[in-house]
Amino acid sequence: MVVGLSAATLQGAPVVTQDVDLWFEHLGEQKMTDALREVGAAYVPPSAINPPMLAGAGSELFDVVLRMDGLGNFADEVKSCVQIPLGRYRLKVLALDRILASKIAANRSKDRLSIPVLRDALATLESLKQKRRRNEKTPSYRRRRFCSLDI
Repeated sequence: MVVGLSAATLQGAPVVTQDVDLWFEHLGEQKMTDALREVGAAYVPPSAINPPMLAGAGSELFDVVLRMDGLGNFADEVKSCVQIPLGRYRLKVLALDRILASKIAANRSKDRLSIPVLRDALATLESLKQKRRRNEKTPSYRRRRFCSLDI
C-alpha cells in the first residue's frame, strides 16, 4: 500500500515528496520478490544495523515502511484504503484522513509543515463529495443552470 505524501498526492493533495513510501503486510513475500525482480531490484531483509530496504535499479525512489505513527496495523488500515487506477492495476493507497492522522501523531518538523495542506485538501475533497451527493438527490431537470442560446 502506498502511504505518506505520495499517497496524499495521488488523492489530489498539493504536496511534494522525494520518495514513495510502501507499506507491506508481509515483507519478503513471493509476490513482492517477483515484482522487484521484474524491475531489477531486490528486498534486503533487516540486519542488526540496517532496517529492511529495497536495493538495485528501479528501487531508488522507494522506501519500505514498517509502521505508521498513530495508526493501526496494516490489516486494519488496508480495509479503508483508497483504490486508485494505475494502468491495468488498482493501486492501494492509504486514505487521506489516515495520512493526516499519522502526520499529526509523528509530530516531526517536516510532518508539521504538511498538516495544514493535508487538512485543506481533505476539507476540499469532503466538500466535493457532499456536492456530488446533493446532485445525485436533485432531479436532473433541476440541475441545469445555464441554457444555450441559438443566435
